[in-house]
Amino acid sequence: MFQHLKNLEERFEELERQLSSPEILQNPRKFKELAKEHAELEPIIKKFREYKKLENEFTEAKSLLGESDKELRELAEEEIKTLSAKLEQLRQELKRLLLPKDPNDQRNVILEIRAGAGGDEAALFVADLFRMYTRYAEKKGWKMEVLDSHPSNLGGFKEIIALIKGKGAFSRMKYESGVHRVQRIPVTETGGRIHTSTATVAVLPEAEEIDVKIEPKELKIEAFGASGPGGQNVNRNYTAIRITHLPTGIVVSCQDEKSQHRNKEKAMKILRARLYEKALKEQQKDISEARRSQVGTGERSEKIRTYNFPQNRISDHRINFTLYDLQKVLDGELDEIIDRLIAFYEAKRLEKELSLN
Repeated sequence: MFQHLKNLEERFEELERQLSSPEILQNPRKFKELAKEHAELEPIIKKFREYKKLENEFTEAKSLLGESDKELRELAEEEIKTLSAKLEQLRQELKRLLLPKDPNDQRNVILEIRAGAGGDEAALFVADLFRMYTRYAEKKGWKMEVLDSHPSNLGGFKEIIALIKGKGAFSRMKYESGVHRVQRIPVTETGGRIHTSTATVAVLPEAEEIDVKIEPKELKIEAFGASGPGGQNVNRNYTAIRITHLPTGIVVSCQDEKSQHRNKEKAMKILRARLYEKALKEQQKDISEARRSQVGTGERSEKIRTYNFPQNRISDHRINFTLYDLQKVLDGELDEIIDRLIAFYEAKRLEKELSLN
């Protein structure tokens, strides 16, 4: 690892020389390319130099252990203990920084939430989850745009699909994919019994047109009248759009906008994201298990989190983490859970990387 870090430091120094050369300064494209590489290496090199500085201090402290002055030796022993702990912490941080980056981390997110088991109560839970993620996006300074929604009779959603725009949105949201479970007394329950309902969350990286090539002949596009809760027709004009991708059979519909053009535009965003995720999964089949990143994690059948209202408890089953402040989380305070998930999956990736070296 340290030889690799030395090589990276040499490359970093070479980049600094190139970025200050008149030849590169006169070539905007090349300058941008080198500046990007320099910016990616900077946090690693900064941490590596911090490590080397502490390592020198550690060596100096060890050299004092042979001194005849007892007080000086004791100070050296204390310094060695402190520096040893700091060096170990820095070693772990360097290992994490050297992990391969997920190329999708800086992308926007297509968020899909669907009602699972539980009927009307599941649909209400979808609305709660959507509100939670909307609040979280607001706190992060991201923008949320609804692409498609299918409301239920009691104010919930059978399904809602949204685009979350913001730097690093996918890196923070990708571990939310999976089945979310709620335990509470439904508003429709007169006997006060606790019911369990579920909703499925899918987090997809937004795909650009250059990522997924879609030929017009591969699409079957149909226009129809939009409908509201209960199935009643709310728009006699055929503004809603249904797109079928013939090679894969993927069907996407969008009816939220009054314009057929806007509905088609939104439906294409969803279709591109689903095709991109499909391509990623197929690509990952050819990659060894040890090398897999966490792109698109969260099997749909796996219950990843439980929201227990009577006990004011939220539990993430993947990391065995429980928090007794459910309302705070539902109000968008998700960072504590997400930070722990990122640390957990990074540690797993690190373990797999090291087992290959």
